[in-house]
Amino acid sequence: MTGRIVALFAVLFVAILVIANTFFTVGQTEQVLLTQFGRPVRVIEKPGLHMKLPFVQTAIAFDHRLLDYDTPPEEVILGDQRRLIVDAFARFRITDPLKYYQTVGPTEQGIRNRLDSILSSSMRSVLGNEQLLDVLSAQRTRIMGAIQQRVNQEMTSFGVAVIDVRIRRADLPPENTQAVLSRMQSERQRVAAQVRARGAEQAAKIRANADRERTVLLADAHAKADALRGEGEAAAIATYAAAYSKDPHFFGIWRTLEAYRQGFAAGKSRLVLSPDSGFLSLLKTPPGVAAPAGAK
Repeated sequence: MTGRIVALFAVLFVAILVIANTFFTVGQTEQVLLTQFGRPVRVIEKPGLHMKLPFVQTAIAFDHRLLDYDTPPEEVILGDQRRLIVDAFARFRITDPLKYYQTVGPTEQGIRNRLDSILSSSMRSVLGNEQLLDVLSAQRTRIMGAIQQRVNQEMTSFGVAVIDVRIRRADLPPENTQAVLSRMQSERQRVAAQVRARGAEQAAKIRANADRERTVLLADAHAKADALRGEGEAAAIATYAAAYSKDPHFFGIWRTLEAYRQGFAAGKSRLVLSPDSGFLSLLKTPPGVAAPAGAK
């Protein structure tokens, strides 16, 4: 009885082992390559439960999702002989598990090593014909497309499709950064000097025009003032002449009184005159009063 139980357990164990090695599942994100004694048999892409020959066939699963690969930063020389440190990444997918298995093997690390060298050489080849300003401008999309096309052509033989290639960062080497900043500063200073020179030129023109207009205006004003002054003096002389012709005696008296006002207005004037000077005649004899007998 004990021997039968042991035999039953042995059969049951073998049956479980056979079933475990016969059935396998394919996940939603997987694709499976069946090999028989190391030789590829078929590729299974449909997810679900599948069967294989136990102990004879082996199921090798490959990721069917979009995979990422980041390249380490490396220095490249551009077409204008500028040096640039480029940090890029790529997205790829295993499209042919059979070709992938035959060229790379069952592991994912193998294709990453190949992708690293191919992506590096493609970037150097494409960027070697480009200018720095193109890499740093909107032309980068075109450059990335050219790199992706080169990489994809070479990766097709490995059963891999490269979906996208992008430059994450592009920096100048540290030893060149200061030189570039110095050139940028010099260029900005040159532009600022040109702007200041143009401003100074415009200011000089404006000041010259203002001085010229000021001189013209002052000359016109002086000419008009001289003309008006001449007209006024002529009118005054005509008025004096007309007044003198109407009453010479009164005019003589008014002129003498005007001389007194101007001469004695300050109150501190001193005059040295002879007693018979005609200048003081009105002080001796007021107008309209007859001079006393014997007075001179």
